[in-house]
Amino acid sequence: MGISSPGIGSNGLNVNDIISKLMSVESAPLANMDKKTASYLAKVTAFGSLSGALGTFQSSLTSLTSLSSFQALSSTSSDAAILSGSATSKAQPGTYKVDISQIAQAQTLASGGYKTAATTIGVGGKTTINIQLGTLGGGSFGVSGSTLGSGVLTGGITPGALSINGTAIATDGSTRSAKLLADAINAKSTTTGVSATAAATVTSATLFGSGGVSSFGAVDTGTGGGSYTLSVGGVNLLSQNAGTGDTIDAASIDSLLGGSNSVTQALANANITFTGTAAAGDLKFSNADGSNLAVTETVTGAVTGGINNSGTANTGSNAIAASSISLVSASGTQINVGGSNPAAAGLTAGVGGSYQGAAFTQDGTRSSGNIVIDSTNNTLQGIRDAINKANFGVTASIVSDGSTGTPFHLVLNSSATGANSNMKITLTGDGADPADPAVVALLAYDPAGVQNLSQKTAAQDTKAVVNGIPVTSGSSSITGALEGISLTANKIGSASLTVARDTSTLTTSINGFVKAYNDLNNQIKGLNGYNAETKTGGVLLGDSTVQTLQTQLRKQLTSAITGLEGSKLTSLSQVGIAFQKDGSLALDSGKLQKAITSNFGDIAGLFAAVGRTSDSNVTFLSSTAQTKAGDYGVEITRLASQGKLTSAAALPATTVIAADTTWTVKLNDTTPSTGANTASVKLAAGSYTPEALATLLQASINGTTRFSDNGATVAVTVKDDGTLDVASTKYGAKSNITLTSDTGTAVSDIFGAAASVDGVDVAGTIGGYAATGDGQTLTGAPGADTAGLKLEIKGDTIGSRGTIGFSQGYAYQMDNLAKSYLGAAGIISGRTTGLNNSVKDIGKQKDAFSAKLVDIEARYRKQYTALDSTLSSLTTTASFLAQQFAALSK
Repeated sequence: MGISSPGIGSNGLNVNDIISKLMSVESAPLANMDKKTASYLAKVTAFGSLSGALGTFQSSLTSLTSLSSFQALSSTSSDAAILSGSATSKAQPGTYKVDISQIAQAQTLASGGYKTAATTIGVGGKTTINIQLGTLGGGSFGVSGSTLGSGVLTGGITPGALSINGTAIATDGSTRSAKLLADAINAKSTTTGVSATAAATVTSATLFGSGGVSSFGAVDTGTGGGSYTLSVGGVNLLSQNAGTGDTIDAASIDSLLGGSNSVTQALANANITFTGTAAAGDLKFSNADGSNLAVTETVTGAVTGGINNSGTANTGSNAIAASSISLVSASGTQINVGGSNPAAAGLTAGVGGSYQGAAFTQDGTRSSGNIVIDSTNNTLQGIRDAINKANFGVTASIVSDGSTGTPFHLVLNSSATGANSNMKITLTGDGADPADPAVVALLAYDPAGVQNLSQKTAAQDTKAVVNGIPVTSGSSSITGALEGISLTANKIGSASLTVARDTSTLTTSINGFVKAYNDLNNQIKGLNGYNAETKTGGVLLGDSTVQTLQTQLRKQLTSAITGLEGSKLTSLSQVGIAFQKDGSLALDSGKLQKAITSNFGDIAGLFAAVGRTSDSNVTFLSSTAQTKAGDYGVEITRLASQGKLTSAAALPATTVIAADTTWTVKLNDTTPSTGANTASVKLAAGSYTPEALATLLQASINGTTRFSDNGATVAVTVKDDGTLDVASTKYGAKSNITLTSDTGTAVSDIFGAAASVDGVDVAGTIGGYAATGDGQTLTGAPGADTAGLKLEIKGDTIGSRGTIGFSQGYAYQMDNLAKSYLGAAGIISGRTTGLNNSVKDIGKQKDAFSAKLVDIEARYRKQYTALDSTLSSLTTTASFLAQQFAALSK
């Protein structure tokens, strides 16, 4: 604004007032611009409200767009503390009784004690630790005792002499055999968790001779009234009296025992068996139940010959054979043997236990691998860290028992529960150098051999009886026993699980859909409607975007669903949803409940995107907004395959893997090759059957960290023709595997000249339209009616694979419609962007016009200031002339 000098002239012209009024007229367009800006901003706000309401409506569709939402089943346990469960759409409603007798747990092994966790173990020689996981066959976990002493056979075991896990075992002077001792221990097994088994009692192997020569002399009772009787376990075998002419010798004993007679029957009735012959000197008698077994010679008078008697006087003998017991821990944990004299029972005081008679079988589905221990990590801490870093399904920790001296123990836990989580730990050296003996003493563990680690908890499955059928599971979750039902065993006990259709969730979802639509409809009416009473319209009255949205919503909701062949429900009205006069939706709950009761399986098609295939090996996966409803034929020209390597010839009965055998494995590699798809795999040395070799390869490759991190695995099997097949579990063109020899046994030693074969993708058409294959997935190509329709193709048949009927339910259509309006690329965003740009343009126009007004005001001020000056000058001149005229008149 310029400097004003109003009233300079004699007339005092009010220039400011004049200019103010002129500028008020000139600036009138600014008000129109502000009005437009306010209108545009009001519409932006209105579209924001519409977007929020539409977003809320879209959220209400979430539970209705997925097919699984309509297949939900509820599961209720009679006792959740014992049993819980869940059900999928494949489950059958009903009540299932479950009796749980055992809960799955992981194996825990512990080492002996060390002074500190940093104590150096061994001399640091390179030692490779191989950890395998698998199952045990046969055998038991417990403690084996020694043969009962002679004092026990005559005087028994004094009371208090033996306790098991802190519980005293009731023994006394009558406890004189392994059988009776085992009975006493088993009487407390419920409390102790330990049972006892008496070993078979067997007479001395040299009782009747040795080295193939009999020491049984021919019995001579003479003529002086002598008599001789040989009995075993109270059963008289043979008797000889003076003057009878009978002769008892090795041959007569063998003749008696070799036939079927009253004596052999009596022995059988007494549970006594025998092996060998008296003539060969290897005759032995045994009693399987562990009872003492006495071989007695009863003599009167002058008698010669008999057991270990070649002709000298025989005054009689009584050789009592005794047995031993074995303790078995029901839980596979250590057994605490105590009491005042456990040695009398053939046991050693203390805590102990190991597997006896067990066989280990590696599980190929579990990871296996190698860990190197040397001078850089040969401490409990170093070994712990190396095991944990390897991630082979075993975790390591260090536990202090708080004692003085050697309190620190290395504790190993299998990462997973189940009977297939038993550990086997093998240690090997470097080339010709053996494994470090101190590390071996710490870690070597073979359930079928040396067990330098102590088992604290046993690997075990969950055991249950489901509707009368025994089932097992490697975890507390039981799947597969009942189709579509997953059971979780929480503790031992009995409970039932009731499975029913989850109609309440469906009803809630449909009610939520109706409410959300009505809220959206009210929002649209408020923004786009006209109030006749107030004679005012909504901010977006007449807006094409809102009108189009409203039209599309009503059109989709009133149109019948196509592609639902065989379904009895094709419209919302059939489930009780109908439009009212005011444009809102109303739900008839009675009609909905009737539809749920009568046609539950068809309701999903009304709301979700549903694909029904006629081939059970063709599965509908998903679709897009571009996929059109209809029935489409599926034609397959090529099945997906896996990358694999198959040996050129059948495997021999035994394959030897040499020490330090290492192969380079590339699994599902790319072009160019990626390091993450390549790993060095070391194979444990040994002799393997074909099945064991397959297990070794699968566990070793799958146990490699690089592959497990990528989720890449292989399946190794022995085919019917005896060949070995190593296949990537991935299907398609990205599936491949190559094996290359590094050291030790060569790949060609097992696979011969066989070459790897890469996998291929599935190929075919859907509804006659082109489709793209990716592994076993076939997806309709863009531009076709089947665009985005995704199917999974399994099975082994090419050619026609039946049809897929695809339909788009109301919720699915509404969701796609909402997506087209919402988001950064949505229609509403486009409209608000345009409105905001218009506001910006008006702002620019306003700024330019305001700048122009400054110039206009300056011009006006200049002009009127000049006018004021001119008028002032004229006034001065007039005054002068008036004075002059007045003077002249005088």
